[in-house]
Formats: sequence, structure tokens, C-alpha cells
Amino acid sequence: MQKSFIFICCFFLAAAVQGQSFQKGNSAVNLGIGIGTSLGGLGKARPAISVSFDHGLWDMSGPGVISLGGYIGNTGFKYSDMGYTAKWNYYVIGVRGAYHYNGFTQVPKLNLYAGAMLGYNLVKYSSDGTVDDLSTNYGNGIGLSGFLGARWFFSESFGAFGELGYGVSNLNVGLTFKL
Repeated sequence: MQKSFIFICCFFLAAAVQGQSFQKGNSAVNLGIGIGTSLGGLGKARPAISVSFDHGLWDMSGPGVISLGGYIGNTGFKYSDMGYTAKWNYYVIGVRGAYHYNGFTQVPKLNLYAGAMLGYNLVKYSSDGTVDDLSTNYGNGIGLSGFLGARWFFSESFGAFGELGYGVSNLNVGLTFKL
């Protein structure tokens, strides 16, 4: 895990030197798989999946654009031992805003951004054993999180992305599509 974290930090530091412009009116969709879910431990975790959307709304006086968009993610966890089975199903639904920095134009395929998300965490819990049923309020609530991201476009509208931050996982990687 530590080697992955060091690699990710080096990637973002190298990427901070150059970037692609994200203009007012641009839209992008990310389809991601999460690495580093907060669920797990002794049981079996289902891979985290997420979809996010950004739309450039405001040009800034400096080199950048503010985007507004949405996020939805899901993961799950199952624990079977000691005579019972417990399951958690975890969803995050949120609204997010990001600042896309356009100050570096030497590498036109790279888009760098950072932002915040206001989300609602919904956790469903079930058990077939004697463990108390916590499903009435097991981790549900509003949450605020931040993220750092980079997109690399292989063509005008298709690429890969990585986001470091918290949604249903600590790191999301996957495909991105510019609309």
C-alpha cells in the first residue's frame, strides 16, 4: 500500500508541472473502480465502483475553470464467521465542485483538478444471526470530502483518470469521456 501511495504522489507531482485546459462548457464523465475501500477487514469486500460528472460553468480570472457535477458510488462487504453472516451495502451520492487549473499548456492531453464534494452516505446492514440489527442508522448521514484528480486523454474524447480523495474508496481509477 505504501508503494502505491508513493507512486500516486509522484504521479501528481509530475503532473502538476503541466496540464490540459478544461474550458467553460466542457463536460466529462468518469467511470471508476475504487482501490482502498474503508470496508474490508476479516470478510470479503466487493470492488467499489463509481460514476462522476463534471461540467465547466465559470471561467476564473486566473488560469482555470470551476466545474459543478455529481457523484454516485457503491461498494459492499460480507462477513461470515461465528455462526452468523453480516452484510454491508454502502452508497455515496453527492454534488461536487472542482477547480480545473489551466496554467500549464505544454502537455495538451493532461487535465488537473481539485475539488470538494457534499454527499449523503447510505449504509444498509443486514444479519442472519443474533447480532443486533443496526440498519436503522448505521453510518447514514451527510459528509464533506475533498479530492485531487488527473485525466489523461488518449484521443479528443477518451482517456483515463485517477482521483485521490474519499468517496466509496480512497483512490478511484478508470476511464473518462469528454462530452
